[in-house]
Amino acid sequence: MNTRRSFLTVGVGAGAAAALGTAHAAQAAQAAQATARTTPAYDIPLGIAMEGYPSAFPVRFLRLVNQGETVNMAYTDLAPTGPAPATGRTVLLLHGKNFDGGAWEPTARALAAAGHRVVVPDQVGFGRSAKPALDYGFELLAANTAALLDHLGIARADVIGHSLGGMLGVRFALEHPDRTGRLVLANPVGLEDYRELVPAHTTERLFADELANTDLAGIRAFYRSYVVHWRRAYERHVELRYRVTLGGEYPRWALASAHTYQMAYHQPVVADLPRLRLPVLLVIGQEDRAAVGKSYATPENRAKLGNFPVLGRRAAAAIPGSRLVELAGVGHLPQWEAADRFEREVLSFLRG
Repeated sequence: MNTRRSFLTVGVGAGAAAALGTAHAAQAAQAAQATARTTPAYDIPLGIAMEGYPSAFPVRFLRLVNQGETVNMAYTDLAPTGPAPATGRTVLLLHGKNFDGGAWEPTARALAAAGHRVVVPDQVGFGRSAKPALDYGFELLAANTAALLDHLGIARADVIGHSLGGMLGVRFALEHPDRTGRLVLANPVGLEDYRELVPAHTTERLFADELANTDLAGIRAFYRSYVVHWRRAYERHVELRYRVTLGGEYPRWALASAHTYQMAYHQPVVADLPRLRLPVLLVIGQEDRAAVGKSYATPENRAKLGNFPVLGRRAAAAIPGSRLVELAGVGHLPQWEAADRFEREVLSFLRG
């Protein structure tokens, strides 16, 4: 009897251990999946249109023809998740050169929660969109953006542009004044003419330099220079930028990047600011020192570039009736570094 009891006890213990092992294995698998979602997979190549990379929002594509080439333009279109404001307007979010539409995630959520429809394109040449070797220009990107609004049946939108997206926002407002309600510029580049302090380079030189820019530590240092305090959330940008260097189509990405550099270098918007005739809000992180081509300038000229406290005040003085918000202790990413303040200022401005 005791032997039988012992046998049964051992038998039940083995079954329980097996069940416990299965449960632990399931928990380990779940933990691994959670880690995979939050830990950058730096050793996995990424397609130049971010193929397979998860998106916070559904991604759609608009087919366009640019300079004779058929291209797909990626975008997200978010419905309001909160009560519509009195204005009821759509907000268009324009990303920077070293970013994609996904960089607007916290702002997009806040705007949708405040009752706005939110449209976030990846411009052609960036993010999830096609990377053709075009003669890029802000007029072309503005025309693509207008075509997207046509496709979505949106007659008029408020525009928020960050970094290079601020340059595009200015050009969009000037090219399509009847389609632009209000304009927010978040640390926009192009508030100075880089050609005065940065030497010009051929696209071939820029392409070669971009091809060689494959060092993970260097890429992280570049993005760290944008912000005052580094946070884990910013690692997304490092991961995306590095992983595309591992893929077979990276040269195509690098060539598109070289072309869009030329666009930003040769088409500053500083001279266009006095022509703006709509409500404009400038949100300027005071620690920002970003400038197009800064690494190509001499040390003396490098020190003169990207002085956003000065550039922001000059821009506000040049834009009739504009409003300036200066954020102390904030760098190039006010929508991330000071999200609460940024969202309050933007929502107040959009309410008019």
